Amino acid sequence: MKLSHEAQNTSSIELLRRTLRYFLPYRTRIVVSLVSMGIVAACSAAAAFLVKPALDDIFIRKDEDALVLIPAALIAVFLIKGVFRFLQNYEMNYCGLKVLERLREELHSRIIRLPVGFFEENQTGMLMSRILSDVTMVRTSLPSMVMLVREALTMVGLVGVVFYRDPAMATLAVVVLPVAAYPFFYFGKKLRQLGRKNQARISDISSFLQEIFSGIRVVKLFAAEKREDERFRRENGRLVDIAVRQIKYNELSSPVMELIGALGAGVVIWYGGSKVIAGESTPGTLFSFMTALVMLYDPLKKLTSANLDIQKALAGAERIFQVLDDPRLAEEPRGGIPLKPPFQTLVFEHVSFTYPGTSSPALHDICLTVARGQKVAVVGPSGAGKSTLAALIPRFYLHDSGRILLNGRPIEDYDLASLRRFLGVVSQDNFLFNGSVRDNIAYGRPDAPMEAVIQAAQAAFAHDFISQLPQGYDTVVGERGVKLSGGQKQRITIARAILENPELLILDEATSALDTESERMVQQALDNLMEGRTSLVIAHRLSTVVEADAIVVMESGRIIAQGRHQELLASCPLYRAIAQMQLGAS
Repeated sequence: MKLSHEAQNTSSIELLRRTLRYFLPYRTRIVVSLVSMGIVAACSAAAAFLVKPALDDIFIRKDEDALVLIPAALIAVFLIKGVFRFLQNYEMNYCGLKVLERLREELHSRIIRLPVGFFEENQTGMLMSRILSDVTMVRTSLPSMVMLVREALTMVGLVGVVFYRDPAMATLAVVVLPVAAYPFFYFGKKLRQLGRKNQARISDISSFLQEIFSGIRVVKLFAAEKREDERFRRENGRLVDIAVRQIKYNELSSPVMELIGALGAGVVIWYGGSKVIAGESTPGTLFSFMTALVMLYDPLKKLTSANLDIQKALAGAERIFQVLDDPRLAEEPRGGIPLKPPFQTLVFEHVSFTYPGTSSPALHDICLTVARGQKVAVVGPSGAGKSTLAALIPRFYLHDSGRILLNGRPIEDYDLASLRRFLGVVSQDNFLFNGSVRDNIAYGRPDAPMEAVIQAAQAAFAHDFISQLPQGYDTVVGERGVKLSGGQKQRITIARAILENPELLILDEATSALDTESERMVQQALDNLMEGRTSLVIAHRLSTVVEADAIVVMESGRIIAQGRHQELLASCPLYRAIAQMQLGAS
């Protein structure tokens, strides 16, 4: 199933509820942060409250005691506010980082267990974007929610101060607050929509870069740097266009909120100033009121900022939960019965398979039996279905009809991990990780002793060249083994299979991409690997399988003949044609 670039629009309340559940394990830290938040809000109101006695008692009545007490109280208020603001922000950000860690682990665990077909339909860069970029956005959700609550509490405290100082003037000042609600929700909605689009574009550009850097040799071989520059410029331009629109709505929100605040402040100055001039109020009352009012509109702006951050976080959450929840993204069926040695038989009974999104079957009515100790080869032209046949055994794909029986049981009954560890697969795609030679050989058995690793390398004819590498078995091979030759990489993958000591060996055109000298060395390693084991060999060159116990000839997804080499030369025109072309047989 291919993931859509933009997740479906989900209820903000539901997304918030789902996101906040991830913070529950850290409830103690969150309580500490919330208590700290309440103290910070109270300190803001207290600072505004102290303005009146500061003006009236110090500057007008010239009270010397007040000259000492009020500055000391103001310093104490801001000291307490600073300590608890730090505590609040530290605890919230700690919780956010731990949630980020958990979400990334859940996404990785979910994605890595999806079937092989999922990875063939979805770009690697897009999946990386979900785990890295989208999760980072979600991290801000609770801290922004807390900021939203904190600023709301600060507003409540400050509103209390202004109403305490002058109820009539306070009513005039806060009458504009409902007007602020419209830009609050309007800008939040716009930023949510743009957040979705921005994450989709980041996903696109990640996929683009991953593809280009992985295929850099092809780019350089065809001198296509300028063309790739232009493609990147287009992708980058789309990303910047969305970012510019985000900035527009983000930056518009502040002046709009300030204008609303200025309207309230203008009314207050006119009305409050009139009362002071008329002798109905004191300058201290007015300035205390004005201080509280100015401080009141600051949290109002921060409310808008917090809302914008929350909307961006929700855009990321939509894309994350699409992967975690989508019922179409079914994990590989695991089975329940452990598969234990020894190998007895592998039987295909009328097996057919069609790749998703295609109409013609890749395999049609396959009947085949592999008995213990046999070496069975599968040959045929490109596109005959040979590799597809091999891919069904470890259940990389699930066949559409018929049965595949291993030791008399359908393979889907077996525990998936035990099934795959029962098999040894060496393919033409000799993938190596960007780690040491030792780590690559021991990938299936990371706890294997070094002696076992060396023995496996010796059996794969790899020990000699490994010993000549700069750090021997500790040499890092580079991404996909780029520092090694094709034959060297293939021998390391063979050593990896030898170390696993599999019961059933599947060789999928393991020498098809090698030169003659490398093929000779690799074939010797494969002979060591196959010795004493049951083998299913997908053959590119007939010279490697003429001595097989049985040779299966495939064409257009069907088995058209089975037998030994000499029998097929006499009875199968397609096999005879391949043999004449490769071996000169007649």
